[in-house]
This record gives sequence, C-alpha cells and structure tokens, in this order.
Amino acid sequence: MRVLRLSHVVAPNTPKGQALEHFAQLVERYSQGRIRVQIYPQSTLYGDADEVQALQFGAVHFIAPSLSKFGRMGLPEFELFDLPYAFDSLEQVRRVMDGVPGQLLLERLQRNGVHGLGYLHNGFKHMSAQHALLTPNDYLGLRMRIQPSRVLADQMQALGASPVALSFGETYPALQRKVVDGTENTASNFWTQKLQRVQSDLSLTGHGYLGYAVVTQQRFWENLPNNERALLDQAMRDALQWGNTLALEHERSSLQALRGTTALRVHTPGAAQTQALRRALLPVRQQLAQRIGSVWMDLLTEALHS
Repeated sequence: MRVLRLSHVVAPNTPKGQALEHFAQLVERYSQGRIRVQIYPQSTLYGDADEVQALQFGAVHFIAPSLSKFGRMGLPEFELFDLPYAFDSLEQVRRVMDGVPGQLLLERLQRNGVHGLGYLHNGFKHMSAQHALLTPNDYLGLRMRIQPSRVLADQMQALGASPVALSFGETYPALQRKVVDGTENTASNFWTQKLQRVQSDLSLTGHGYLGYAVVTQQRFWENLPNNERALLDQAMRDALQWGNTLALEHERSSLQALRGTTALRVHTPGAAQTQALRRALLPVRQQLAQRIGSVWMDLLTEALHS
C-alpha cells in the first residue's frame, strides 16, 4: 500500500477539511485500497509558516494553502485574489479560476517545484472587531490580523489600521490576549474557530475572497506511475467539485448560526458605507497593478467580463 501525507491548517469540519477528507476517501475507493491518504488537519503536522517548504522538501505530499501564501513564494500574481472588492459573486471567482488567469497561475507554480491540482473555495471575507466596522473611520488605530500578504497589508493601512500578519492557528489566542483587535475571515472559518468568543461584532463587508489551491510536489507528481497519477487527479477533481458545492452551503449555514448567537452582534453596511470603503481601498488596486504589471490586471478584467 502507498501512503501519502496531506497536511492542512484548518479544522476537519470546515469545507476545506471535509473536501480533503472526501479526496482521501475517493482515493482509497478508486484504488481499491492500494493508495491511502493520511490527513493531518489543524496544523498538527505543518503550519502556515512551514507547510510550503515541507512540500518542496518532500516531507509531505499534498497541502492546500490559501492563495495569499503564494505571494510570499515570489508569485505576487496570486494576490489578484486578495484584491478588495475584486469580485461581486462566486460565479466571477469561478470565471477567473477556470479561465486564463487561473490556469496560468497554476502553471507558474512549477517555477517553485510545485504542481497545482486545482482550486477550492471558502467564500467571501468579513471584518470583525469589538465594534462595528462599517466606515473607514471605524478602522482607525486598530491592529488587524491578516494572512501574510502585501495586498492585505496595504488594504488595512488604506483603512487606517495596522496590519499584523499571523498564522491561522495564532489568530484565536492573539485575539483572546488582545495582541490584535480584529481580523477578517469567512463566516465558516469564524464559526468553526469560535471567534465569536473573542470578537463581539461581525460586519458583513464581503470585501474579499478567500480560496485555496491544492498542490503537490512537482518531482513527486512526475515520478508517479501514469495510472496512479490519473487516479489521484480524478479523485482530486471530484473532491474539489464536491467541496466547492459544500463550501457555499456551509457559508450560508455558518452565517445563520452566527446571526443566532447572543455572543455576537452582526452588522450589514449600507450602500453609502460600502461605497466609502470601496473608495478608501481603490489605491490598493493601483499599487498591485504597478507591482505585478498591467498584463495581469487586464487578464483579470477580461475574465471577469467574459
């Protein structure tokens, strides 16, 4: 039996955790038990800081990092997905991922010895703190946790907040100890991580998208027998399709659960408030265009309107 290791940083009951578990089940079924995927969730094997390096060194076979992670690998093009208010719907995200930009980005991973297997959705991010975050003035002076990403750092600075880059596993204790005042995350991550215990207010800004790429080591992938590579590729495609449907359902149920808890106040920005946030964050888009070049911004625009 071939045993493959898959490491990720979120809880098993998140959409990503469940999709990856489904992948493991499909691999065992399709291979009739000849291949087994051992999953290490919630940073039990590797965390945000070292999972990519572990993959490149062959210590693990699969990881599913957030798209923001690839900017730190010298691929700032991936930060297109971090742009605030870049997408109006999940359908627009799909167009970009399935279209030219998304496929070119997966190909670029090969420069770092990584092979991209596909994208996994989580949903749209919202802002949280100890008060409502509905206008740019509400962010002044706050310390906001972000994933390590230049775009996300620029976003918080444009709003008047101080960005603090922390791994996913460090977020809850940092909020609990008041090392940071707030954060951004999807409803499903907010609910499964029980952030309502350390944050009193969630503002449904929907300002950014959070997604993942499931990747493997290029050398490992190329050295697999053709039949095993085809089997793993099919299992991953089926698992991602299943998981992306689940993610949408989980986001809705998590938001409903958060609205129902007495520990949290949930706020919805009005049209004028959203427009003020959009205006405040416009320079972030301009800064990214200068850093990665207008070609990538044009590809994004074309895919969004295709």
